[in-house]
Amino acid sequence: MQLSVEISKYPLADDYIGPIKAFIARLQQEPELHIITNTMSTQIFGDYDAVMAALQRCIRWSFEQYGKQVFVCKFIPGDLRP
Repeated sequence: MQLSVEISKYPLADDYIGPIKAFIARLQQEPELHIITNTMSTQIFGDYDAVMAALQRCIRWSFEQYGKQVFVCKFIPGDLRP
């Protein structure tokens, strides 16, 4: 099953750009995912299991590196790439 995810990260810190860019860079290291970024969110496309495993790893890493932050996600079955 294919999955499309739209995710936005909101670090609870004054320096928010660095942690956002680091999270996106970490996601882009995942070879099985197709990533599209814009100024509002990051869109992730791929196999359901690969996307969910990558999100689990990357979100955990982000919490460990940057502390408190909020992630807002939308999960939609299927590949909705433009």
